[in-house]
Amino acid sequence: MSAVVPRHRVNVLTGIKSAKLIEDPEEYANLIKKAKRPLLVVGPLLLESTADGKILMQYALDIAKSCNIPICATAQTKGKIVELGIQPDFVYDTVEIVNALKDTEWRGVRKEGNHDLVIFFGIRSDLGNQSLSTLKHFAPHLKTMTLCKHYFPHANYSLPNFKKDAKWQEFLESLIADLKKGN
Repeated sequence: MSAVVPRHRVNVLTGIKSAKLIEDPEEYANLIKKAKRPLLVVGPLLLESTADGKILMQYALDIAKSCNIPICATAQTKGKIVELGIQPDFVYDTVEIVNALKDTEWRGVRKEGNHDLVIFFGIRSDLGNQSLSTLKHFAPHLKTMTLCKHYFPHANYSLPNFKKDAKWQEFLESLIADLKKGN
């Protein structure tokens, strides 16, 4: 896998810091487990189904359940999350949650303190890149990670570009299995 220039090429990376490319699900799982107050921000791209019929949102919910990670539903995702039997901890637009995360005094979605790791999953690439860029420059108190199938250079940790959905699904399933180990 390689970190090729994403589909959204215009001014993608300015500056010298770019995401650490991680291809090992166990390494990703260890980063998530190490976080004291992670947050999973889910977007509308998770409302799609995979080739085998599994809805992508189910991966996000399995990840959240495995480590008791609060879920922030964005766009129209709350309805599907509730339909799948989970109540999201918070419902915000992506821009609103990014603005809240920048504030070091914000108490977080469960009022337990600001989050130290924010995981973006299913956010459009243009909005995701802008959101991650904002957090990279204005929220040095937290780390960011993506679970999308495309590389996001403004995150702290990103997956490579998965050209085949089956490889991405395999990564997500391994990640969930690794997160469940020891919990």
